[in-house]
Amino acid sequence: MEPVKPVPEHRAAEPLTEYVQRVNRRIRAFDHRHPLVWDLLLTGFWVLAALIDATGGGWRNVAHDPSVPEGLVLVLSLGLSVPVLWRRSHPRAALLTTLPAALVSAWSGAALQSALLQLLLVHHIALPLPLRNLWWAVALAIAPSCVTVTRYGDSAGSWNQQVGSQLVSIGVAALIGITVRARRDHTSVLEDRARRLETERDQQIRLAAAAERARIAREMHDIIGHNLSVITGLADGGRYAAAKSPDRAAQALDAIGTTSRQALGELRRLLDVLRDDDENGTVPAPELAPQPALTDLDHLLDGVRRAGLPVRTTIKGEPALPEGRQLTVYRVIQEALTNTLKHAGSDATAYIELSYKTGGAVTLTVTDTGPATTLPSPVLSDGRGLPGMRERTSLYGGTLEAGPRPAPEQGWRVHLHLPEESPQ
Repeated sequence: MEPVKPVPEHRAAEPLTEYVQRVNRRIRAFDHRHPLVWDLLLTGFWVLAALIDATGGGWRNVAHDPSVPEGLVLVLSLGLSVPVLWRRSHPRAALLTTLPAALVSAWSGAALQSALLQLLLVHHIALPLPLRNLWWAVALAIAPSCVTVTRYGDSAGSWNQQVGSQLVSIGVAALIGITVRARRDHTSVLEDRARRLETERDQQIRLAAAAERARIAREMHDIIGHNLSVITGLADGGRYAAAKSPDRAAQALDAIGTTSRQALGELRRLLDVLRDDDENGTVPAPELAPQPALTDLDHLLDGVRRAGLPVRTTIKGEPALPEGRQLTVYRVIQEALTNTLKHAGSDATAYIELSYKTGGAVTLTVTDTGPATTLPSPVLSDGRGLPGMRERTSLYGGTLEAGPRPAPEQGWRVHLHLPEESPQ
C-alpha cells in the first residue's frame, strides 16, 4: 500500500470554528452595510411562517377555540409578525404594536404561535436599552397569558403552567439580550483600549524619532561645524602662503583634502541609518564604525593646529571612562575649539585642561585668548552649539559653564564637570 502523502499546509482543512467565525463576520459586515436588507429577509421569513400557520390550519392544533374565523386569524398573524421589521430601530413601539393582536388572539382562543415573536422583541429591548425598560416589557408580554387563563380557566392550563412558562421564556429572551450587550460592551472597551495603546505606541515612536533626529542633528553639527572651521582655517593659511611659500600652500591643500574626506566618511556613516529600503525591500547594513573617543583627541588637535590655532593641553589622571562619557568630553572639546576657530581671531591660542577622577568623574576646562566679545549671542541660543553641549552634559547629570573669562584676562572659557557614575 502506498504511503499517504501529507496534505500541504496551504490546503489543510479549515477548522469548523474558524469557518463559522469567518462566515459570522461576513454576515455581520453585510448587515452593518445593509441593515434594511437583513431586516426585510428576517421579517419576510416570520411573516411567511405565520401565514402558512394561519392559512394551513395548523393553528387549530393548539387553539382553545378552533372556530375562530380564518380571516381574523390571518389579520392577527400579520399583526404579530409584520412589526418584527422594526425590532432593532424601534423595539418598544414594535412590542406595543403587537400587543392588540396578542390580546385578541388570547381572548378569541386562537392562541397563535406567532405571538411568540414578542420574545424576539423583548430580546431587542434588553439588548440596547437600560434594564428599567424590561419591567413594562415583561408586563406587556405576560398580559396575553393572563387573559388566556382568565377566559378559559382550567382548559387552558393552570396559572403556573401558562404564566410561569411564559415568564421563563421572557426571562431567557431578556437574559440572552443582556448577555449579548455585556459582550458588546466588553468588546468595545477592549477595542477602545487597543486604539489608545496604538495611539500611545505611535506617540512613543514619534518621540523616539524626534529624539533620534535631535541626536543626528547634534552629531551633524559637530562634524560639519568643526571640519568646515578647520577647512576654512587651512584655506586662509594656504591663501597667504601661496605667494611666498608654494610648498606650504600645497601642504594646506593636502590637509584640506584629508579633512574633507574624513568629514564625508563620518557623515556617510551617520546618514546610513536614514537610508530607504533597496529594490529588494531590505535595509542595507550601514557601515559600522565606533564613535569618536578620547583616544582620537590627538587627531582632532592636529587638525585644529594645522588650521592655524595653537592648542596646549594638560591631562591629569587615567582616562577610564565609558564610551558615552568619552563622546561627551570629545564633542565638548570639539565644539569649544570650533567656536574659537570661528570667533577668536587669527592670533588666538587655546588651552585644554582635562582631569580624570575616580568613579568616572571628569573635569574639563577649555580657554582661549581671543576677545571675549567675539562670540556672538546667537551661538548660545541657536539650538545647536553650546545648547547641544549642555544637552550632552545633562545626560550624565553634569554641568557646563560657558562665558567670558574674568577681567583682566581676555578670551572665552568653557568648563565641563561630569560627576561620578551612580552605582547600579
